[in-house]
Amino acid sequence: MRVLFVHPSPLAYSSVFLRLEPLGVELVAEAARRSGHDTRILDLQVESHADYDRMVVEWRPDLIAFSCNYLANVPEIVDLAKRTKIVLPRCFICVGGHSASFTARAIIEHGEGAVDCVLKGEGEVGIVKLLESIEGDRNAIASVPGAVCADGEGPAPSFVHSLDDFRPARDLVRHRRKYFIGTLDPAASIEFSRGCPWDCSFCSAWTFYGRSYRQVSPDCVVEDLKAVREPGVFIVDDVAFVHDRHGFAVGEAIARAGIRKQYYLETRGDVLLRNKEVFRFWKTLGLSYIFLGIEAIDEEGLQKFRKRISLGRNFEALEFARSLGIAIAINIIADPDWDEKRFATVRQWCQEVPEIVNISINTPYPGTESWLTEERALQTRDYRLFDVQHAVLPTRLPLPIFYRELLNTLRVLYGKHLTWRSLPRIMLIVASLLRRGQTNFVRGMMQYNRVFDLNQLLADHAQPTRYQIPLPAKPAAKAAALYIHAPRGRTSRHIDDSTERFVDATRMGVPP
Repeated sequence: MRVLFVHPSPLAYSSVFLRLEPLGVELVAEAARRSGHDTRILDLQVESHADYDRMVVEWRPDLIAFSCNYLANVPEIVDLAKRTKIVLPRCFICVGGHSASFTARAIIEHGEGAVDCVLKGEGEVGIVKLLESIEGDRNAIASVPGAVCADGEGPAPSFVHSLDDFRPARDLVRHRRKYFIGTLDPAASIEFSRGCPWDCSFCSAWTFYGRSYRQVSPDCVVEDLKAVREPGVFIVDDVAFVHDRHGFAVGEAIARAGIRKQYYLETRGDVLLRNKEVFRFWKTLGLSYIFLGIEAIDEEGLQKFRKRISLGRNFEALEFARSLGIAIAINIIADPDWDEKRFATVRQWCQEVPEIVNISINTPYPGTESWLTEERALQTRDYRLFDVQHAVLPTRLPLPIFYRELLNTLRVLYGKHLTWRSLPRIMLIVASLLRRGQTNFVRGMMQYNRVFDLNQLLADHAQPTRYQIPLPAKPAAKAAALYIHAPRGRTSRHIDDSTERFVDATRMGVPP
């Protein structure tokens, strides 16, 4: 079969700060290719809808699989599916990915017959089973694990047996130099582990993976890195280096292989403090940037988000990261209930720390516990506004004033790094990128004022809404009902006893 995998267009804010390699699509595409199918990838982050239309007409795929990791992409995917069915009525269209897994039945209904199936859970296993069913008996599709169709729903999706079983089909991506994150331009992406044992109320990683935590073996990491031509690599793990032994083992294998890259990653403050030596070691390997999810600057906020770390420990983690000489970016979650005084307090705190601070808006997503427990009524159900840059809950301030305060805060936070003192360093970075023909970071910065614009944000709310997210069931179901992959206990292939104790402890909500 001819199988086309499609990554949808970028979200507005990501066009400024990052455009990541579609690693998930590459992994699932490789699974399909190994099963003997003629496989292609089209990434609408770097290609156009015209490119998509041309491929549909000229190549005439038998199956098109859309990746839907972001809720805001649902309308685009549904519209493309409907458009495709007019041209290729016999083409089988499925949708998979993180957000699709939590909104599967709604996507089927929005598609009005154009979306044949939504595939929940990890796609590497599901796509192979789905392709087998399509080639055999299409009437049996509803029995495929993780499959949701108009006619019914299959059994629960299956985990990938081992993360070592698949390597990404990087060769199928046509514009590799278009991917970047900050000044890491160009940048590849790589996975060292999958899942998260914590249960933050605003996050759906734990509900998707059933609070599991699995790791790629050091040998497979090295094999994958050897295939990466880019000088920069973003480690996409939800929380990097949860397990110190694995972090050391991977790092030592990379060092033995003589691989030199520049690395960005994301982690938690408590992991950073518990595994200090791992991060020190990785500094010698090329770790240069850490994204740290602080989320709140007071104890009340941390408890609300169930971060399971104290404010003091977060600040201690910041101090340690500074001592490494590694650049740090902090994320703070702004609640729609913030007033002008609260914004002013946050601005003052952020100006006093040397790090880059990013602010996202508290957004209850399907799949998160806050989706079930948030008592404030949604002000909009437009998928496109669920991107953590728009307020979907009622704001205490009038919406234009809330956005004005948010934008003023962001400009202050980014502006502190754009001074006459920092200008020479920034110009050196820009000059170095341009000499290598890399313009992603520069173009992104030029988009800032267009994306973070008060009139544009308000205009986004005024758009006609064609597809609406269905409301959560009332009364709210238990959080356990959100799981896509059911918790499976201590079965990780590469976790030793110490990490198993840690994972079990966090499952029970007690300190490890």
